[in-house]
Amino acid sequence: MSDTLHHIINGNPANDHTYDAIVIGSGISGGWAAKELCEKGLKTLVLERGRPIEHIKDYPTMAAQKWELAHRGWIPQKQRNENPLIAKAAGYGEDTAHFFVKDADQPYIQEKPFDWIRGYQVGGKSLIWGRSCQRWSDWDFSSPLRNGYATDWPIRYNDIAPWYSHAEKFIGVCGTRENIESMPDGEFLPAMEFNAVEKHFKQTIWDKYQRHYIPGRWAHITEPQPIHTQQGRGQCMNRDLCMRGCPYGGYFSSVTSTLPWAAKTGNLTLRPHSVVHSIIYDEKKQKATGVRVIDANTKDATEYFARIIFVNASALNSNLILLNSVSNRFPNGLGNDSGVLGKYICFHNYRGSMNSRFEGFDDHYYKVKRAAECVIPNFRNLKKKETDFTGGYVIFSGAYRERMHYNDVEGIGAALKEKLSAPGPWGMYMYMQGETIPKASNEVRLSKDQQDAYGMPFLITNVGYDENDDKMVADFLTQGKEMFEAAGGKDIQVRDSHQPPGLDIHEMGGVRMGKDPATSMLNGFNQLHHCPNVFVTDGACMTSTGNQSPSILYMAFTARAVNHAVEQLNKHNL
Repeated sequence: MSDTLHHIINGNPANDHTYDAIVIGSGISGGWAAKELCEKGLKTLVLERGRPIEHIKDYPTMAAQKWELAHRGWIPQKQRNENPLIAKAAGYGEDTAHFFVKDADQPYIQEKPFDWIRGYQVGGKSLIWGRSCQRWSDWDFSSPLRNGYATDWPIRYNDIAPWYSHAEKFIGVCGTRENIESMPDGEFLPAMEFNAVEKHFKQTIWDKYQRHYIPGRWAHITEPQPIHTQQGRGQCMNRDLCMRGCPYGGYFSSVTSTLPWAAKTGNLTLRPHSVVHSIIYDEKKQKATGVRVIDANTKDATEYFARIIFVNASALNSNLILLNSVSNRFPNGLGNDSGVLGKYICFHNYRGSMNSRFEGFDDHYYKVKRAAECVIPNFRNLKKKETDFTGGYVIFSGAYRERMHYNDVEGIGAALKEKLSAPGPWGMYMYMQGETIPKASNEVRLSKDQQDAYGMPFLITNVGYDENDDKMVADFLTQGKEMFEAAGGKDIQVRDSHQPPGLDIHEMGGVRMGKDPATSMLNGFNQLHHCPNVFVTDGACMTSTGNQSPSILYMAFTARAVNHAVEQLNKHNL
């Protein structure tokens, strides 16, 4: 993080606490809000509940070899026992644990099993995200209306497409132009290449099923453009150590990209260790005027004020803050005249996965690790419902060559070492990312009698799977196995993990967008219907989940919302 970022604790003069805009959260969407607001000249305060992080300085394991880690990267059993929830998270290990929240530090109440994966630090989960950047299509935006669930989105693809481009050009997204209706093309840097087995698989499933197998669209700089070098970022080196923190800035995070960019304007104030308690609503002015903050270290309360507020605390925390923002006007949470705040929580279904062995490619290898995967775009229920479940799924996949294992070779000394250094067999994997259908019964709410260390109510999660999810998993396992078999896969192993919701780390909803204020919280520009100077542009705003990864959509939503907010400020409408 640039040294020019201004950290304050409790300024005494009243004007130290007044800004043009306040952003709650410094992760993927919060960083984008800061960048866009500061670029447009607004004095902006970013509140982050976690510790400060500086690029490179605070990446303690970024260059460590496995033998330099105390447990060779494995999680010690004691640490696993103390953190049974977070230890299940993708990417969590001895080399990345410093970017994940420990179980005991931030408790919550699970009425149904829900694994809430969090990263409380400047940059939030942008330091540990998967970096997948597929665009939504009109099929995703129109699905609730076509299939009769949730509520209709107030926007369509054409409304957000220019903002996708805006975000992609800045962060750097690699990929290929494929002209696939269900997965629109974007502004791409050169894609990461297929290996031999992936090329074979691509040809097979196209010939047999007319299904696409494409390089994924990933937030990795494969060929730096001037906008990236201006950010001080370099090319992805294919180390595949992304979640440790990338010293090259090869993948996008708030810490390497949006926050330093915002800081260069001179308009940014960043305050870490700031737990947002609630948003202040002025009943005479009929708008929000600021936020109440609890200092994470001292537990002292402070208030900050601004003309507009962006809520980007991550989906469930954004729900928590709005639910806790009560007043005479809004006794059930800020803007919650509809009663849907905290309801229609949804997520992505990752339960299905499989592996297969491939023969006949022993004369092929690949030279580098690759920090990306291949993608099979959704092929289910696009133009019409053709299965016994609603929605569809994207498949992530890749082929790899294993190392030889000492149990598989004979010999001693140099002969054994030589055999062990030879490449092992080829394998390939798939896993699903499935749409889930938002339901009012999937909800979060506040505890009435239990509080955390900051005097805030515990969040209660009541979120689970349904029959539609089970049918989708079964379909993926059938279709995936058939595709492996068609390509000559051997020893195919299919799995339904039955993992609780939450491990996908794509929690969404609760503050959904919609056309009707009676059934939704936000309008088409992410404004609260009943408190329009408050914007929510993280996962909480989602009306449905689609089947594409959502983070690039949050960036686009945020940039579009800031543009609208500033236009409205200039017209004195906020």
